[in-house]
Amino acid sequence: MVLRVRTFSPKASDIQRTWFEVDATGMTLGRLATEVATRLRGKHKPIFSPHVDTGDHVIVLNVSAMAVDGNKAAKTFYHHHSGFPGGLTSISIAQRLETKPEEVVRQAIRGMLPKNSLGRQMLRKLKVYAGPTHPHGAQMPVKLDLPDARRAS
Repeated sequence: MVLRVRTFSPKASDIQRTWFEVDATGMTLGRLATEVATRLRGKHKPIFSPHVDTGDHVIVLNVSAMAVDGNKAAKTFYHHHSGFPGGLTSISIAQRLETKPEEVVRQAIRGMLPKNSLGRQMLRKLKVYAGPTHPHGAQMPVKLDLPDARRAS
């Protein structure tokens, strides 16, 4: 008798999505981004499969009070080019944190997700807010404490 082991592939009916709420006050950017990207991908679940979006929704609050380690705020730059000669624009993380702190977090998390349509689908489940309030109270988000992402003082 031959024993067959079937490969499990999660279906839409198997996936249960939870809403998580993370307070980014005092957290380090990279450590926060890795934890949130893990939740968005669903790697914390036993039914994880790399070709299916099994992840949860994540709300990140108080991004303006987030910590950036060391000289990273002054030495790391975001670049974008307009396509015209001399059209390179560079802005440091410190400047971007003053104007659009949500985009710093969104871009850090985006870099840790797959670079295809599945990654874009996962990124749509991310909600980032600079302040302590959000309009997603009806989803009853669960507070997620990430002690590893806290800044070591």
